[in-house]
Amino acid sequence: MTNKKDKITIWKLRNSYLTTIVSIFLVLFLLGLLGMLILNANKLSVYIKENIGYSIILNENAKTLDIRRLQKEFDASNYVKSSNHISKEQAAEELQKELGENFIDFLGYNPLPVSINIQLFAEYSNTDSLRIIEEKLLSYPQVKEVIYKKSLIHEIDKNINKISFIILSFSGLLFLISIALINNTIRLSIYSNRFLIKTMQLVGANGSFIRKPYLFQSAFQGIIGALMAISLLIVIIHFAQDMFEIVSFNDLNVLITLFLSIVVIGIIIAISSTYFAINKYLRIKTEKIYYH
Repeated sequence: MTNKKDKITIWKLRNSYLTTIVSIFLVLFLLGLLGMLILNANKLSVYIKENIGYSIILNENAKTLDIRRLQKEFDASNYVKSSNHISKEQAAEELQKELGENFIDFLGYNPLPVSINIQLFAEYSNTDSLRIIEEKLLSYPQVKEVIYKKSLIHEIDKNINKISFIILSFSGLLFLISIALINNTIRLSIYSNRFLIKTMQLVGANGSFIRKPYLFQSAFQGIIGALMAISLLIVIIHFAQDMFEIVSFNDLNVLITLFLSIVVIGIIIAISSTYFAINKYLRIKTEKIYYH
Protein backbone atom coordinates (compact mmCIF):
# COMPACT_ATOMS: atom_id res chain seq x y z
CA MET A 1 0.00 0.00 0.00
CA THR A 2 2.84 2.34 0.95
CA ASN A 3 4.68 1.43 -2.25
CA LYS A 4 1.58 2.35 -4.27
CA LYS A 5 1.31 5.71 -2.50
CA ASP A 6 4.99 6.39 -3.19
CA LYS A 7 4.49 5.64 -6.88
CA ILE A 8 1.50 8.01 -6.99
CA THR A 9 3.52 10.72 -5.25
CA ILE A 10 6.45 10.29 -7.67
CA TRP A 11 4.04 10.39 -10.62
CA LYS A 12 2.46 13.60 -9.32
CA LEU A 13 5.86 15.22 -8.82
CA ARG A 14 6.97 14.25 -12.34
CA ASN A 15 3.68 15.47 -13.78
CA SER A 16 4.02 18.78 -11.92
CA TYR A 17 7.63 19.11 -13.11
CA LEU A 18 6.70 18.48 -16.76
CA THR A 19 3.66 20.78 -16.55
CA THR A 20 5.87 23.62 -15.33
CA ILE A 21 8.38 23.09 -18.17
CA VAL A 22 5.62 22.92 -20.80
CA SER A 23 4.00 26.10 -19.43
CA ILE A 24 7.31 27.96 -19.51
CA PHE A 25 8.02 26.63 -23.02
CA LEU A 26 4.65 27.75 -24.44
CA VAL A 27 4.83 31.21 -22.90
CA LEU A 28 8.45 31.80 -23.97
CA PHE A 29 7.66 30.50 -27.45
CA LEU A 30 4.83 33.04 -27.81
CA LEU A 31 7.11 35.83 -26.53
CA GLY A 32 9.83 34.77 -28.98
CA LEU A 33 7.32 34.66 -31.82
CA LEU A 34 6.22 38.16 -30.95
CA GLY A 35 9.86 39.28 -30.84
CA MET A 36 10.37 37.86 -34.33
CA LEU A 37 7.24 39.67 -35.52
CA ILE A 38 8.52 42.98 -34.13
CA LEU A 39 11.91 42.49 -35.82
CA ASN A 40 10.33 41.73 -39.19
CA ALA A 41 7.64 44.40 -38.87
CA ASN A 42 10.43 46.96 -39.01
CA LYS A 43 12.03 45.19 -42.01
CA LEU A 44 8.65 45.06 -43.77
CA SER A 45 8.24 48.80 -43.18
CA VAL A 46 11.71 49.45 -44.64
CA TYR A 47 10.97 47.17 -47.63
CA ILE A 48 7.72 49.02 -48.45
CA LYS A 49 9.21 52.51 -48.04
CA GLU A 50 12.29 51.73 -50.13
CA ASN A 51 10.18 50.36 -53.00
CA ILE A 52 8.02 53.45 -53.45
CA GLY A 53 8.78 55.13 -56.78
CA TYR A 54 9.39 58.87 -57.21
CA SER A 55 9.36 60.26 -60.76
CA ILE A 56 11.36 63.41 -61.43
CA ILE A 57 10.00 64.91 -64.66
CA LEU A 58 12.61 66.86 -66.60
CA ASN A 59 12.22 69.82 -68.93
CA GLU A 60 11.99 69.15 -72.66
CA ASN A 61 15.15 71.16 -73.34
CA ALA A 62 17.26 69.21 -70.81
CA LYS A 63 20.45 67.99 -72.49
CA THR A 64 21.72 64.41 -72.18
CA LEU A 65 24.95 65.55 -70.50
CA ASP A 66 22.99 67.60 -67.94
CA ILE A 67 20.68 64.66 -67.25
CA ARG A 68 23.61 62.31 -66.59
CA ARG A 69 25.26 64.89 -64.34
CA LEU A 70 21.98 65.36 -62.48
CA GLN A 71 21.54 61.60 -62.02
CA LYS A 72 25.07 61.28 -60.63
CA GLU A 73 24.31 64.11 -58.22
CA PHE A 74 21.16 62.29 -57.06
CA ASP A 75 23.09 59.05 -56.58
CA ALA A 76 25.70 60.86 -54.49
CA SER A 77 23.07 62.31 -52.14
CA ASN A 78 22.43 60.68 -48.76
CA TYR A 79 18.70 60.16 -49.35
CA VAL A 80 18.64 58.41 -52.77
CA LYS A 81 19.00 54.62 -52.69
CA SER A 82 18.86 54.10 -56.47
CA SER A 83 18.01 56.01 -59.65
CA ASN A 84 17.02 55.12 -63.20
CA HIS A 85 17.02 57.42 -66.23
CA ILE A 86 13.91 56.91 -68.40
CA SER A 87 14.17 58.37 -71.91
CA LYS A 88 11.12 59.36 -74.00
CA GLU A 89 11.53 56.17 -76.06
CA GLN A 90 11.73 53.91 -72.99
CA ALA A 91 8.68 55.59 -71.42
CA ALA A 92 6.75 55.12 -74.69
CA GLU A 93 7.76 51.47 -74.93
CA GLU A 94 6.62 50.75 -71.34
CA LEU A 95 3.29 52.52 -71.85
CA GLN A 96 2.67 50.66 -75.12
CA LYS A 97 3.16 47.35 -73.28
CA GLU A 98 0.63 48.42 -70.65
CA LEU A 99 -1.93 49.70 -73.18
CA GLY A 100 -1.37 46.95 -75.72
CA GLU A 101 -1.43 49.39 -78.65
CA ASN A 102 0.79 51.98 -80.32
CA PHE A 103 -0.47 55.35 -79.09
CA ILE A 104 2.30 57.24 -80.97
CA ASP A 105 0.80 56.22 -84.34
CA PHE A 106 -2.57 57.47 -83.13
CA LEU A 107 -1.26 60.82 -81.78
CA GLY A 108 1.45 61.31 -84.35
CA TYR A 109 4.08 62.17 -81.73
CA ASN A 110 5.50 61.01 -78.36
CA PRO A 111 4.04 63.21 -75.58
CA LEU A 112 5.89 61.47 -72.73
CA PRO A 113 8.62 63.42 -70.92
CA VAL A 114 12.15 62.43 -70.01
CA SER A 115 12.35 61.45 -66.34
CA ILE A 116 14.57 60.06 -63.61
CA ASN A 117 12.93 57.53 -61.32
CA ILE A 118 14.42 57.37 -57.84
CA GLN A 119 13.90 55.27 -54.73
CA LEU A 120 14.70 56.73 -51.34
CA PHE A 121 16.13 55.19 -48.20
CA ALA A 122 13.41 54.24 -45.73
CA GLU A 123 14.31 56.92 -43.16
CA TYR A 124 13.58 59.63 -45.77
CA SER A 125 10.28 58.16 -47.00
CA ASN A 126 8.09 60.14 -44.65
CA THR A 127 5.91 63.20 -45.11
CA ASP A 128 8.23 65.73 -43.41
CA SER A 129 11.43 64.58 -45.13
CA LEU A 130 9.75 64.34 -48.53
CA ARG A 131 8.56 67.93 -48.33
CA ILE A 132 12.17 69.11 -47.90
CA ILE A 133 13.51 66.70 -50.58
CA GLU A 134 10.82 67.79 -53.06
CA GLU A 135 11.75 71.46 -52.59
CA LYS A 136 15.42 70.60 -53.11
CA LEU A 137 14.70 68.60 -56.29
CA LEU A 138 12.53 71.37 -57.75
CA SER A 139 15.37 73.85 -57.23
CA TYR A 140 17.32 72.22 -60.10
CA PRO A 141 16.70 74.10 -63.39
CA GLN A 142 16.35 70.83 -65.35
CA VAL A 143 13.52 69.56 -63.07
CA LYS A 144 9.96 70.40 -64.09
CA GLU A 145 7.94 68.35 -61.61
CA VAL A 146 8.25 65.67 -58.90
CA ILE A 147 5.52 63.03 -58.94
CA TYR A 148 4.81 60.57 -56.14
CA LYS A 149 1.79 59.27 -54.23
CA LYS A 150 1.56 61.67 -51.31
CA SER A 151 -1.59 60.04 -49.95
CA LEU A 152 0.15 56.62 -49.95
CA ILE A 153 3.11 57.99 -47.95
CA HIS A 154 0.70 59.55 -45.45
CA GLU A 155 -1.25 56.30 -45.08
CA ILE A 156 1.95 54.26 -44.63
CA ASP A 157 3.20 56.61 -41.89
CA LYS A 158 -0.16 56.55 -40.12
CA ASN A 159 -0.60 52.77 -40.34
CA ILE A 160 2.97 51.99 -39.28
CA ASN A 161 2.50 54.11 -36.15
CA LYS A 162 -0.77 52.31 -35.41
CA ILE A 163 0.75 48.87 -35.98
CA SER A 164 3.78 49.74 -33.80
CA PHE A 165 1.49 50.85 -30.97
CA ILE A 166 -0.67 47.72 -31.27
CA ILE A 167 2.37 45.38 -31.31
CA LEU A 168 3.97 47.11 -28.30
CA SER A 169 0.67 47.05 -26.38
CA PHE A 170 0.16 43.39 -27.21
CA SER A 171 3.77 42.64 -26.19
CA GLY A 172 3.22 44.25 -22.79
CA LEU A 173 -0.07 42.41 -22.29
CA LEU A 174 1.41 39.07 -23.33
CA PHE A 175 4.37 39.59 -20.99
CA LEU A 176 2.02 40.20 -18.04
CA ILE A 177 -0.07 37.15 -18.98
CA SER A 178 3.09 35.04 -19.30
CA ILE A 179 4.21 36.05 -15.80
CA ALA A 180 0.75 35.19 -14.40
CA LEU A 181 0.62 31.78 -16.16
CA ILE A 182 4.11 30.68 -15.14
CA ASN A 183 3.58 32.04 -11.63
CA ASN A 184 0.32 30.07 -11.17
CA THR A 185 1.86 26.87 -12.55
CA ILE A 186 4.87 27.10 -10.22
CA ARG A 187 2.67 28.01 -7.25
CA LEU A 188 0.64 24.84 -7.83
CA SER A 189 3.88 22.86 -7.97
CA ILE A 190 5.10 24.39 -4.69
CA TYR A 191 1.65 23.87 -3.16
CA SER A 192 2.08 20.09 -3.51
CA ASN A 193 5.32 20.43 -1.48
CA ARG A 194 3.95 22.74 1.22
CA PHE A 195 4.02 20.06 3.96
CA LEU A 196 7.63 19.18 3.14
CA ILE A 197 8.60 22.87 3.22
CA LYS A 198 6.89 23.39 6.57
CA THR A 199 8.39 20.19 8.03
CA MET A 200 11.90 21.32 7.06
CA GLN A 201 11.24 24.67 8.72
CA LEU A 202 9.94 23.03 11.91
CA VAL A 203 13.05 20.86 12.27
CA GLY A 204 15.26 23.95 12.14
CA ALA A 205 16.14 24.54 8.47
CA ASN A 206 16.44 28.22 7.60
CA GLY A 207 14.70 29.89 4.66
CA SER A 208 17.69 30.01 2.31
CA PHE A 209 18.43 26.30 2.87
CA ILE A 210 14.80 25.39 2.05
CA ARG A 211 14.61 27.67 -0.98
CA LYS A 212 17.91 26.64 -2.59
CA PRO A 213 16.92 23.28 -4.17
CA TYR A 214 13.60 24.68 -5.41
CA LEU A 215 15.26 27.76 -6.91
CA PHE A 216 17.88 25.61 -8.68
CA GLN A 217 15.11 23.36 -9.99
CA SER A 218 13.11 26.38 -11.22
CA ALA A 219 16.16 27.83 -12.96
CA PHE A 220 16.72 24.47 -14.67
CA GLN A 221 13.05 24.33 -15.71
CA GLY A 222 13.32 27.87 -17.08
CA ILE A 223 16.41 26.92 -19.14
CA ILE A 224 14.80 23.71 -20.49
CA GLY A 225 11.59 25.59 -21.40
CA ALA A 226 13.62 28.35 -23.07
CA LEU A 227 15.73 25.88 -25.08
CA MET A 228 12.57 24.11 -26.27
CA ALA A 229 11.06 27.47 -27.31
CA ILE A 230 14.29 28.50 -29.12
CA SER A 231 14.44 25.14 -30.96
CA LEU A 232 10.91 25.58 -32.29
CA LEU A 233 11.60 29.22 -33.22
CA ILE A 234 14.68 28.15 -35.23
CA VAL A 235 12.52 25.69 -37.19
CA ILE A 236 9.94 28.43 -37.88
CA ILE A 237 12.68 30.88 -38.95
CA HIS A 238 14.08 28.29 -41.38
CA PHE A 239 10.72 27.66 -43.07
CA ALA A 240 9.62 31.34 -42.96
CA GLN A 241 12.74 32.49 -44.82
CA ASP A 242 12.15 29.86 -47.52
CA MET A 243 8.46 30.76 -47.93
CA PHE A 244 8.57 34.57 -47.68
CA GLU A 245 11.24 36.72 -49.35
CA ILE A 246 10.61 39.69 -47.07
CA VAL A 247 11.17 37.63 -43.89
CA SER A 248 14.88 37.73 -43.09
CA PHE A 249 16.95 36.85 -40.04
CA ASN A 250 20.43 37.34 -41.45
CA ASP A 251 21.60 39.46 -38.51
CA LEU A 252 23.09 36.81 -36.21
CA ASN A 253 23.69 39.29 -33.36
CA VAL A 254 19.99 40.22 -33.26
CA LEU A 255 18.98 36.54 -33.18
CA ILE A 256 21.46 35.74 -30.41
CA THR A 257 20.15 38.70 -28.39
CA LEU A 258 16.56 37.50 -28.90
CA PHE A 259 17.40 33.93 -27.85
CA LEU A 260 19.44 35.03 -24.82
CA SER A 261 16.54 37.30 -23.79
CA ILE A 262 14.20 34.31 -23.92
CA VAL A 263 16.52 32.27 -21.67
CA VAL A 264 16.99 35.15 -19.20
CA ILE A 265 13.24 35.89 -19.06
CA GLY A 266 12.50 32.17 -18.49
CA ILE A 267 14.99 31.92 -15.62
CA ILE A 268 13.94 35.20 -13.96
CA ILE A 269 10.20 34.46 -14.08
CA ALA A 270 10.68 30.86 -12.86
CA ILE A 271 13.01 31.79 -9.98
CA SER A 272 11.00 34.82 -8.82
CA SER A 273 7.70 32.86 -8.91
CA THR A 274 9.28 30.02 -6.92
CA TYR A 275 10.83 32.42 -4.41
CA PHE A 276 7.53 34.15 -3.60
CA ALA A 277 5.57 30.87 -3.56
CA ILE A 278 7.97 29.31 -1.01
CA ASN A 279 7.97 32.44 1.12
CA LYS A 280 4.20 32.17 1.41
CA TYR A 281 4.47 28.75 3.08
CA LEU A 282 7.44 29.80 5.21
CA ARG A 283 5.43 32.68 6.68
CA ILE A 284 2.18 30.78 7.17
CA LYS A 285 1.30 29.30 10.57
CA THR A 286 1.39 25.49 10.86
CA GLU A 287 -2.30 25.14 11.78
CA LYS A 288 -3.34 27.12 8.69
CA ILE A 289 -1.29 25.16 6.17
CA TYR A 290 -4.21 22.82 5.46
CA TYR A 291 -6.35 25.73 4.30
CA HIS A 292 -3.84 27.46 1.98
